[in-house]
Amino acid sequence: MSDSASRSTTVDDATTVPASGVTPPTPKAAVLRALHVAGAPVVLPNAWDAASARMVEAAGFSAVATSSAATSQILGFEDGEATPVQEVLDATRRMVQAVRVPVTVDFERGYGLAPAELVERFAATGAAGLNLEDSEPATGQLLDVGEQADFLAAVRQAARSLNVDLVINARTDAFLRRAGSPEEQLATTLERGRRYLEAGADCVYPIGVGDPTVIKALTQNIPGPVNVAYGRGAHSLATLASLGVARITFGPMVQRHLYSMLEATLLPALVADTNPFQ
Repeated sequence: MSDSASRSTTVDDATTVPASGVTPPTPKAAVLRALHVAGAPVVLPNAWDAASARMVEAAGFSAVATSSAATSQILGFEDGEATPVQEVLDATRRMVQAVRVPVTVDFERGYGLAPAELVERFAATGAAGLNLEDSEPATGQLLDVGEQADFLAAVRQAARSLNVDLVINARTDAFLRRAGSPEEQLATTLERGRRYLEAGADCVYPIGVGDPTVIKALTQNIPGPVNVAYGRGAHSLATLASLGVARITFGPMVQRHLYSMLEATLLPALVADTNPFQ
């Protein structure tokens, strides 16, 4: 048998057909899903283009997440679904093609796509998962919990119908939008987390939570993996793991930190004719 005949044959960006007798690779969505372990969280520094995705992979991280705010900025748009959806999908495809590890995408509210079209167009990028949030990007208003649960269920059903496996990270925004008192925000988040998991989500992302006591209450009472944002590092990765977190993300903070260094240090040095590279 020739070398070429013994190797796997790539059909498209997301599918590999192994040669006879070769164990097929585990689908990337299954790899990503298995990384969500309470107490041993998957850590996902958020990338924004192919170059940053490669850096995340090269640093040894087991998957790459994107940030809608960071990606939008690179593409010349504001966050909040202002970027044309095809540009988001094209940027996603480039990141997927740049790395071997699974890629999960901040897909905001779904860019107004119906579930079947959303899944079909998203799956074509080869990405393994996506975030879907439960407030309107333009207004910040929380959506009705039943409406969002139905939407997530429809996305999951569309994926099944198209034989596509996607890791759905259901972002819930009660803390971010300060919906009621702190106690009401917690109660709302717990209800939404449970409903979204029942609808077919794999993970719940209560964005904006930072109090360790509240984080612990979420991980103990949401019957599935919980994603917490690292923010500015108020809590170490080890601390978040000890609270039962299963996924840690950074949103646009990595990009913002790098760009602030460019703006505050490197560029002023060049203006002053001071060598910033020494």
